[in-house]
Amino acid sequence: MFKKITRKHLEVFLKRHESDKKTLDIGSGGSLYRYDRFFPNRVTVDIDPARNPEIIGDIHNLPFQNEEFEVVLCVEVLEHVLDPRKAIAEMHRVLKKGGTLVLTTRFVYPIHDAPHDYWRFTKYGLQELFKDWNVQELVPETHTFSALAILFQRIAYQTKLRFNAPVKFKLFLFAWIFNRMNWLVKSEYGDIKKETKESDIVTSGYYLVCKKL
Repeated sequence: MFKKITRKHLEVFLKRHESDKKTLDIGSGGSLYRYDRFFPNRVTVDIDPARNPEIIGDIHNLPFQNEEFEVVLCVEVLEHVLDPRKAIAEMHRVLKKGGTLVLTTRFVYPIHDAPHDYWRFTKYGLQELFKDWNVQELVPETHTFSALAILFQRIAYQTKLRFNAPVKFKLFLFAWIFNRMNWLVKSEYGDIKKETKESDIVTSGYYLVCKKL
């Protein structure tokens, strides 16, 4: 009941795209997710030396040669960069032609890593940002009710409440229940007039895999 819903989804996604190729792992210093299980031949770079990366560097100006890596891993970073377009251009530069970018980012999600939390991305925004790449996969992290479950979890994690412990237990219980309610959704729409069919109108984030052309 108390396990992070996002972590389970993320680990399944990364496992599916694991690689032993030379990988640049951006913003991963001090990560709790242990990406090295899936990308053993990785180099970690992070702007914050306190996170103990192998190399200190800024995603807007990566300290690497052109086409140095076969895989670039960018997990939960894009929402934290000041200039997403410049960051994407830098990832493109250091990636070999035909190389793979594996990226995750947030959509409906609370403020985290404050104050360095700047953006949220729809799938349409990501399609625009990566229009010069060969996008092979762009999928929601969760379905609609599971996204609400994640919000309940994050409220419990990130607040102090009146009657704190019993209220938080109820929030985790609500999360457990809502995470199992996606079957209720028959149709979703991108507008309140229900004129445009859509799917997963509320999702916690998106997972993207694309190739450098």
